[in-house]
Amino acid sequence: MWLAPYASHPEQTKGRRHPEPAAPTRSDFQRDRDRIVHSTAFRRLVYKTQVFLNHEGDLFRTRLTHSLEVAQLGRSVARSLGLNEDLVEAIALAHDLGHTPFGHAGQDALNACMQGHGGFEHNLQSLRVVDKLEERYLGYDGLNLSFETREGILKHCSRAHAEALELAEPGGVGRRFIKGHQPGLEAQLCNLADEIAYNAHDIDDGVRSGLITMEQLEAVPLFVRFRDETLSEFPHAKGRRLLFDTIRRMLSQQVYDVIDATRAQIAEHLPVNADEARRCPPLVRFSPHMREASTQLKRFLFKELYRHPQVNEMTAKGRRVITELFQAYVADPKAMPADYAAREDLHRAVADYIAGMTDRFAVKEHERLTGESVF
Repeated sequence: MWLAPYASHPEQTKGRRHPEPAAPTRSDFQRDRDRIVHSTAFRRLVYKTQVFLNHEGDLFRTRLTHSLEVAQLGRSVARSLGLNEDLVEAIALAHDLGHTPFGHAGQDALNACMQGHGGFEHNLQSLRVVDKLEERYLGYDGLNLSFETREGILKHCSRAHAEALELAEPGGVGRRFIKGHQPGLEAQLCNLADEIAYNAHDIDDGVRSGLITMEQLEAVPLFVRFRDETLSEFPHAKGRRLLFDTIRRMLSQQVYDVIDATRAQIAEHLPVNADEARRCPPLVRFSPHMREASTQLKRFLFKELYRHPQVNEMTAKGRRVITELFQAYVADPKAMPADYAAREDLHRAVADYIAGMTDRFAVKEHERLTGESVF
């Protein structure tokens, strides 16, 4: 694999929190990816909500399929830019490991429950999963991933949380939030690939669900541009094939745009290595025109899909399940598995337990504890 000077080179990794001998056939980032794929938290993503709850349809995206799409897009861009594809894949596959059941509604509910107890944020929880909560190895808690993968997983972090991380791990993944630096370019790429992926697949799932229509998408210039391009080549295209081809062209153009805009930024700032790239402004980006087009698409999806009455109804039920589970476990810790019930910080133990649930397990547990069927 050819790597540019500003890429993350595995032989120059900042290492693991618990030193380990190198693997004979894999780089550190390949090893990270393999540990993530074999983790319990990764398997749970197949039953965690993206937009539509798991029982609403077999073909809607889940957190797992979303993560796979982010990894595919990220690797495609990384290859063209000379970035480390293995690191991009590891970050992409792990970035949602800490997400709650019921998508962002579940996260908001759990954060509300944890006010006064440190709050809850899914990026920080993803780091917590790989650093502490996975129990697979005898020598340490967590997956003991490399610094670069952990850095990419922690996409957002408040100042208070960053300072707590820095206190526990001086010079670690919290420092960049204090210093105002960027993560490595592979992490920056995963952030953008995440956005590209969910914008595209949420159009697909939204139309499939019937909650948004091709006619409504006339309000999105980016979509209209590539729909018209498809129709100019295939005048009789219609239905799902027209939708798929439009999304395919839209995805491709966004990928090309990121590659061109990022190359221009790198040529302007000329980072000589990965650390110097961290000290530059964000280098992996859309062009200004594509950034505006993507923002318009996100506004449309927020208004027409994420706040659709049917989605609101389901997410309100999800918030209720999370809130009432939290209350039940705090009132009776023994309702949780013994290792959670025995922990000193009860509220964080409850948050960890709930965040690790799949949608359907959370529903079953809620029904078991309350005797009520919400869905």
